[in-house]
Amino acid sequence: MQPPKYPSLAEFYQGRTLFITGATGFMGKILLEKLLRSCPEVECIYLLMRAKRGQQPRSRLDSLLSNPIFDEVRKVRPEAFSKLRVVAGDVSEDGLGLKDPELRAEVLAGVSVVFHCAACVRFDMTLKYALTFNTKGTKRVLEFCSQMEKLESLVYVSTSYCHCDRDVLGEEPYEAPFEPEKLFECIDWLQDDLVQLITPKLIGNLPNTYAFSKSLSEKLVTDASKIMPVAIARPSIVTAALKEPIPGYVDNLNGPTGLLLGAGKGVLRSMHCKPAYKADLIPVDLACNGLIVIAWHLANARPEHGPLVVNLTTTERNAVSWGEIIEFGRKYIYKYPFSGVVWWPDGSIKNSKLAHDLCVIFFHTIPAYLIDCLAVLCRQKPFMVNIQKRLQGGLDLLQYYTTKEWNFTNKKIVEISEQLAQDERECFNTDVKSVQWETYVRDMLLGTRKFILKDDNSTLPAARRHMNRLYWLDRGFRVFVLLMFFWMLISSFGLFNFAQEEYFASTTCEAPSEPLGVCESAV
Repeated sequence: MQPPKYPSLAEFYQGRTLFITGATGFMGKILLEKLLRSCPEVECIYLLMRAKRGQQPRSRLDSLLSNPIFDEVRKVRPEAFSKLRVVAGDVSEDGLGLKDPELRAEVLAGVSVVFHCAACVRFDMTLKYALTFNTKGTKRVLEFCSQMEKLESLVYVSTSYCHCDRDVLGEEPYEAPFEPEKLFECIDWLQDDLVQLITPKLIGNLPNTYAFSKSLSEKLVTDASKIMPVAIARPSIVTAALKEPIPGYVDNLNGPTGLLLGAGKGVLRSMHCKPAYKADLIPVDLACNGLIVIAWHLANARPEHGPLVVNLTTTERNAVSWGEIIEFGRKYIYKYPFSGVVWWPDGSIKNSKLAHDLCVIFFHTIPAYLIDCLAVLCRQKPFMVNIQKRLQGGLDLLQYYTTKEWNFTNKKIVEISEQLAQDERECFNTDVKSVQWETYVRDMLLGTRKFILKDDNSTLPAARRHMNRLYWLDRGFRVFVLLMFFWMLISSFGLFNFAQEEYFASTTCEAPSEPLGVCESAV
């Protein structure tokens, strides 16, 4: 059966007006860069932005565009930036917080493709905040988009872990644990402390409030499919860029990036993990290419029943285990060390939760307090305990995913991409088989070094010398501990023998002043 002949992707996006939420987030900025660089005929891109930390939306856009990921666009297509228009607003406010009626009317009249990427991805946020920003925010976006005159495609970015109470996640909508509207009423009515109290009961088998809010949001999107063309894209753990715009680019410490950083700095010595379990990681550029291709397919295919659901995952076609990821990381941490490493990176993964918890006490908590004590004695500000607590908190959240395994089907993105011409298939690569995991982990580590820690390559010689010193210091410390152990062992035997002699002397000798110092019975 021949695939349907749709207009090419370039033809589809030519003259289009797009609307993006969450453009300052990790996926949002990579999506924006790709559209500017590879879809030059796009007419206009509206970016919904809110004021944040004293920065107004326009200022935030200027900061965003100064990011090095836009250097290539600045070089080959500088006129593309003139296509961007800021829409001051907020998904957590009614009507998306749009104050300008003329701009609102302009957006509703012109936009035909929407990417809803805005979300708070923190796993430890309160339920009320998660519902306000992620779920109610999605409801407001859907209400806004339902008024668009030319809407042909709305792609909602969800997560493949929003239904992780299922062992197998198919590419279909699932029932939400609660009716969103009824839950909104309940949460709004209850006081914050009561909401916190019932949160574990509400989220049930889901790991955190983030996954719970995304599950409810999918229900809203599914319901909206009755009146508008919508798609649900479910990426797994989104990690550093494979190739575009810069190999290894990353801007956050979520997931494996934080793990590599903690281990590479020498402060992470143990991790609870099932090394044989599959790690479903999706490079951010493959995921964003997937969003662009899904929007194209949705507008052309126009499914009649329900939303188009596409899993952006890797395990079905290019599996890698957590053990392999960690070993690749260990190899390149020694080759490309970070600056300011605290101790020789030599941690390990533990199958046993008890063994891991003991290692946390002896190799994380106690050393952190010792380092802070030394800092206080040197009249420096203590810092290690706070770092360790933050690191451990993030690790505890990640360990939910490293000690369980799921199966995600991802046939749809393969089928959709095969409908593209060969050159567009290469330009908008979604093929997870193109990921060489060892090379990818190396680039991820180098990206963490460059973009998170701001260590350029000129710092490598000094970092390697420092690592070499730490290696010998670590080995010397181990020898010292071993010698101390043997000394204590020998001393304990000596004390035991001494105590034994004293015992026999006190119980069998009637004449302690015997010339020879021994008893006849002893002889």
